[in-house]
Amino acid sequence: MIYQQRNFRIDNIQTSSHHHCYGMGVGVIILDEQYPGFPGDTRNASAYPFPIQYEIAEGLDGKELLFEADKSPYLGTIQKAAKKLEKIGCRAIAGECGYFAYFQREIADCVRIPVFMSSLLQVPLAQQLIGNNQVVGILVFSKDALTTVHLEAVGIRSDSNYVIEGMMESGRCPEITNLYMASDPLSRGANYDKIEQELTEFAVDFYQRHPQMGALLLECSGTQPFARAIQEAIQLPIFTWGTLLDYAYSIAVHRDYYGYI
Repeated sequence: MIYQQRNFRIDNIQTSSHHHCYGMGVGVIILDEQYPGFPGDTRNASAYPFPIQYEIAEGLDGKELLFEADKSPYLGTIQKAAKKLEKIGCRAIAGECGYFAYFQREIADCVRIPVFMSSLLQVPLAQQLIGNNQVVGILVFSKDALTTVHLEAVGIRSDSNYVIEGMMESGRCPEITNLYMASDPLSRGANYDKIEQELTEFAVDFYQRHPQMGALLLECSGTQPFARAIQEAIQLPIFTWGTLLDYAYSIAVHRDYYGYI
């Protein structure tokens, strides 16, 4: 991307009444808390082949988004972040956490650009790609925190072909769980190899308990760096935040084609 030539069809420029910056890509609403992310994590911009712009949902942290029963107080700050990303000039908006699914409809209603608030948006597509005799495995950070409101907001029918497993409840993924749940933000850290081993073993066990699984979705924004290892272990199609962001950018900024005849 760094070495691309100028698009020679751009001869003139003109101020837009809809945004302030130009050449923007995907805007990502992130939680108001500190933790690091490996390349591929949604809050690490370095691995994406298109521009990423971040905006903080001021005052909203992960524990509140996941575990507070009444989430209505957080809608305003999320809407504010979305509108700012739109005003800057982002071509699409995403959330950084799958549990932003709760607000998919409200955020889509408050802006005029495509909104991808949750990796879970890909579940209905995955269900259409596999047979009715198969299921989509959904590996989430917390199974207990995921409600029918989250699922219905992104088009997942509660009576459809999916199974869910939670990392936190299992107790088998302490390295990534502690990365997000440690009480002192400045003590948060993780070892890549440990996460990869724990996640892969957990995903393999999930698959073995549901041999009719035809695809796997990794909900958590920190799991996509390990998707390749998981895929090599279970040999299934894998959906992540990474695949969603790639798709979001591809429809908001359609690629041109170069070749020969």
